[in-house]
Amino acid sequence: MENKYDVAGIEEIEPGKWKIVSVKGKEVGIYNRNGSYYALRNVCPHQQAELCKGVVTGTNLPSKPHEYIFGMEEGVVTCPWHGWEFSIETGKSLFDPEGCRVKTYSVKVENERIVVYA
Repeated sequence: MENKYDVAGIEEIEPGKWKIVSVKGKEVGIYNRNGSYYALRNVCPHQQAELCKGVVTGTNLPSKPHEYIFGMEEGVVTCPWHGWEFSIETGKSLFDPEGCRVKTYSVKVENERIVVYA
């Protein structure tokens, strides 16, 4: 059974920003992506770096040779140690989406408060 944890007011995390909070004694990054909130465990599965201290950006999308299409703006967090990239929405790695992922948590907004279910 999941418990709910009130972690922040919506005014605390502006669009495009994030905040690291404690949920059940574990660090979790709460991300505001265009008014939608996502929660990722603050641990990179590669070598346990503090993932949520990495840069939030986009990435190059699949394209034709010599064509560069940038997308997923503010939807990718890059591990500060070795540059592994993960989707903020799904926790899946960009290089191995089925084999490597970061733990995600359900997030809801209730009465202007951000609530994580864990």
